[in-house]
Amino acid sequence: MRLVSVAGVVLLGAIGVAGAQRSSDVAAMVSVDAPAFVLEHVRVVDGTGTAASEDQAVVVVDGKIQAIGPAASVKAPEGAQRLERAGYTVIPGLVGMHDHLYYTDSYADQLGTKGTIGEPGLFVAEVPYTAPRLYLAAGVTTMRTTGSLEPYTDLKVKERIDAGLMPGPAIDATAPYLEGTPTRFAQMHELTGPDDAKRLVEYWAGEGMTSYKAYMNISRDELGSAIGSAHAHKFKLTAHLCSVTWPEAIALGIDDLEHGPVFTDTEFVADKKPDACPAGSSRGDSWMALDVNGSKVQGLIRNLVEHHVAVTSTLPVFEASVAGRPKLQDRVLEAMSDASARSYLTMRGRLSSSSPAAALMHKEMDFELAFVRGGGLLLAGPDPTGNGGVLPGFGDQREIELLVEAGFSPAEAIRIGTENGAVYLGKQDRIGTLAVGKQADMVLIKGDPSKNIDEIENVETVFKAGVGYDSKKLIESVRGQVGIR
Repeated sequence: MRLVSVAGVVLLGAIGVAGAQRSSDVAAMVSVDAPAFVLEHVRVVDGTGTAASEDQAVVVVDGKIQAIGPAASVKAPEGAQRLERAGYTVIPGLVGMHDHLYYTDSYADQLGTKGTIGEPGLFVAEVPYTAPRLYLAAGVTTMRTTGSLEPYTDLKVKERIDAGLMPGPAIDATAPYLEGTPTRFAQMHELTGPDDAKRLVEYWAGEGMTSYKAYMNISRDELGSAIGSAHAHKFKLTAHLCSVTWPEAIALGIDDLEHGPVFTDTEFVADKKPDACPAGSSRGDSWMALDVNGSKVQGLIRNLVEHHVAVTSTLPVFEASVAGRPKLQDRVLEAMSDASARSYLTMRGRLSSSSPAAALMHKEMDFELAFVRGGGLLLAGPDPTGNGGVLPGFGDQREIELLVEAGFSPAEAIRIGTENGAVYLGKQDRIGTLAVGKQADMVLIKGDPSKNIDEIENVETVFKAGVGYDSKKLIESVRGQVGIR
């Protein structure tokens, strides 16, 4: 790490590093707001995948990192706030790459229909108040929404966060899903062809969306049209596919593929029809028969790497389908509304240990490890959907933990959740790692996640552009509300 002396720096006044007006709601969550401060005697995991550095000092001035180095050598600016944090670890702010602003569950116990709710669609609740707070509380300082169901709400949330009117991460706002026919979601438009796909991309670019996502029933022609239009605006397009195979999408120029191939790549389904999503369990069945080290899967990995296509890992949403997983946490249940917690526990209790879900999840883990070892860019996000048990923020932490279970070292897993996302977004010069000159997006954690990754949950303070937010206050502010607001 580069050591820079900043003893002679001229500090700003006592109004705080950002110098911006904040709502009282935001101000109540702030615990560190000084023009200059030093985190002293901390352990640093810088996000590059290298080993942790012990007994370090991190100097922040005007929202940027001014020095990182041995605590005995780094000099603090005169008047800087000194924060002694021996026993704590600093990591970069997480870059969540599959982080929705809505919540789904079955409401099975309320409806009395064993999880089915009928037409016109699945239960979806926008959670514009609770989601941004939980993301930030868990250490997510930048996020991609990766599919929108209430696009104007998402844009308004981004606008208010940027204006200092509400707490939350910086948002890369993804346009409404580019979906074909038929869709399970009444909230989604069904594309009528390539021209319609182009029209939607053009419209939402004009409205302020900065990324795009295709969905399960899109056709190849529609997908190709959408990719071309997105690229014309210098934006990227990702997809949760089914009707289109991964090799077909790669050939069309896609930038990213969500969830991993075990759950979304249909190229190995024996009776796969063009532009049609195979029904039933054939997708998972086709992958269970494959060897990740075999020629077919290794060929897919080479194809992805050669075309610079990223893959987004979303292991928590798949773990939620595995009986007995994850371990129940009070913090998760306490954040939920009573109805949401009841629904989640009901659906969790119905999971069968004889299901192939666990085997499929581990197959996906094996693929992700092989993909990275083969030179692929793996991104991370929890996809807080499914049975309602994967919550914003908490799910992002769980994703990092599951990457370690998959075989990555803690430092590698943290890199996937920080630097890799920044690289994909083209923001690696500003965020994603801890380095001199970069924006001070940092997570202060009690303990040592470089040795015990579960300690990534012990967040004390989350710094966004040098302003420190109190994690516990953010979590307490949403207690009992997730699922209703």
